[in-house]
Formats: sequence, C-alpha cells, structure tokens
Amino acid sequence: MISRPMIENYLKVRRATEKLVEPLEVEDFTVQPIGDVSPPKWHLGHTTWFFETFILKEFKENYKFYNLKFQEIFNSYYKSVGPHWVQENRGNLSRPTVAEIFKFRHYIDETIINFLEINNNPKIEQVLTVGLEHEKQHQELLLMDIKYILGANTIEITYSDSPLLTPLPKIDMEFLPFAGGVIDVGAKDNSFSYDNEKPRHKVFVAPFKLANRPVTNGEYLNFIEDQGYLDPAIWLSDGWAHKVEQGWQAPLYWKKIDHEWYEFTLCGMEKLNPHTPVTHISFYEADAFALWAGKRLPTEFEWECSTIKDHKNWEWTSSSYLPYPGYQREKGPFGEYNGKFMCGQKVLKGGPKNHTRPSYRNFYHPEKRWQFSGLRLADNI
Repeated sequence: MISRPMIENYLKVRRATEKLVEPLEVEDFTVQPIGDVSPPKWHLGHTTWFFETFILKEFKENYKFYNLKFQEIFNSYYKSVGPHWVQENRGNLSRPTVAEIFKFRHYIDETIINFLEINNNPKIEQVLTVGLEHEKQHQELLLMDIKYILGANTIEITYSDSPLLTPLPKIDMEFLPFAGGVIDVGAKDNSFSYDNEKPRHKVFVAPFKLANRPVTNGEYLNFIEDQGYLDPAIWLSDGWAHKVEQGWQAPLYWKKIDHEWYEFTLCGMEKLNPHTPVTHISFYEADAFALWAGKRLPTEFEWECSTIKDHKNWEWTSSSYLPYPGYQREKGPFGEYNGKFMCGQKVLKGGPKNHTRPSYRNFYHPEKRWQFSGLRLADNI
C-alpha cells in the first residue's frame, strides 16, 4: 500500500484545486480570451488526465479510459503520449461540460485511491509525487488564467476578498552585500525537484549586492511618470518592438481613471497601492526599469545563493533558461516536461509558497505578462 500520508496529500491537493474554482460561475469555466490563457475547466480536466495517463494507464492492469477522447482534449503538449488539442483552441470546446469534467475528476480520484491502497510499487509513488507537484503548478496557473478572464470583462467582478499580494512594510530599499565565490547551485538530492534543477554543480559568482525587497507599485509609477515607456535608450531592441506593437504604457491590469491609477486584482478593481510589489510586467519592462534605476536584474545564481525568503512574486532574472552542465532529460514522456522549452525563455525565481526551494526554476518568454511576475534590483560591488 502507498503510504497513508501520500494518499491524504493526494486528496488535499485535489480538493485545493476544486476550491479555487468555487467562486466561478459556470460561464467562466470555458472562456479563453487569449491563447496563453486556458479555460478553467481545461485545467480541471488536464490535471486529472495526468493521473489517468501516467498512473492508471501505465500501472493498472486492464484499465479502461473514462473517455478515450479526453486523451487528446486534455493532453497539453506530451507528443510522445499522442495527439493533443491545440492550446489556442481550448476555448472552442463547449463539451465536455463542466459537470462532466467534475464527474471525470471524482471517478479518477476514487479509482486512484482504491488502486493506491493495494499497491506499494515505489515507481507509482514517484509518479504520484510528480503529478501532485504538477497540479500545484496548475493551481497557480488557474489563478493567473481566472484573473485574466475576469479582468477582460467590462463588468467589475470580485473573485475573492483575500488579496494574493499584500503591501510591503514601509522600509527603504537597501542593497545587501553578498561575497559570492564558488558556490553550489541546483537541487539537492534529498528532496523533490524537477530535472531542470539538476545536476547540482559549482558556479563562480562575483561579489554583488541585492535589494532587501522587491520593487513596489509606487517605485514603478515613478518610472512611468519619468517617461520610462517613451525612452528607447533604456529598452532592449526586442522589448521596444513588443512595447510599441502591444501598446504597453503600464503593467498589465493597471488602468488610469480620472487621473488616478487603479489596478485590477482578484479582489476587483482597486486604487493602486504604492507599497504592494509591482506585478504582471514582462522581462523587458523589468530590464528597462532596472536600467532606468541605475541598477540591473540579478542572475538566477545570485538570487539562489542569496537565500532570499521574503518573496511574494515571481522575480525576473537576467538568466536565460538553459540546461545545466551535464543535464539529462528524464526518460519517457516526462522528458517533455521541461527540457524541450530550453530556448528563448528567461528564468524567474521566488514565487508562491508551493515553490519555495531556492533551486526552483520557473521560465517564461520575455514578453509574457499575465503571470505573477515582478522584479528585485541587483548591483555590482
């Protein structure tokens, strides 16, 4: 039998996902305003597909799929598993219904629990762990996508009474010195990690300074008022092109109403709080702000060796998302999880409580803004 704590954790994670969609109306579950955003019902189905495909299909003898068509609809990008529905077209599907997807989830949960209670294969436990970490990632993606869906509506909508980001203590920004040197980076062997965090290896980090807190809305507003969005001298060429094409004038979700700045949050449209960490900015905006401020973005290794603990956002680094020396992709379909995206993206560090280990490497294309991304400044010594 798989350990009882593991089974209880499975149920806890699965319930947490469903808790996130409780405030939604059924009409909210299918909307897809842009290609990056997936309908909430797709997340519910995909995270369930993961357990059906990689545990029940692989390990349960004579397992019959709940609905064979779900194998294509809810496959994200695992081409070695089979065909998958195009991401940009997920919102085109009115079926399966939300009710049917919940039935799918509950059927798989019951089948998984019954199966785990009579099996003790350590390989199953390894895959189960990956599946739960995967679902935690999708819990964050759900909030990102729900926020975009609700924010695209002209009717003001409140999803929650509890803000994701709270104001920082009113402390001056200071730059803390770090000696650097030859340091160990990457995942340690005694806890869960993804293959893109391995192998643990040594790198040289020159002495540097890192801000004691992230950049706030108020500080970013100073950048806007100083015409930061109109000065090509502080922007990367690709960033300036995206800014012009997309018409960026402020972070995503900021809106000027009667000469005052407001920000759409999961609590609805609120007057901009100058002490809250700035979020929903692209790498290009973060880089331009840093240059405007006379500083720079930290590298992922500077961030990792600094032992920062007060992060609330993902924070852009200057590091490209590349394999570590000696990196080897996982064998089988899980090799598609991270490795095939190691081109043209930037590493982010920090993030929510589900991803607090220093070695965790999030990654996005530099122009993306719908994720919870902000910045922290660094400087040379």
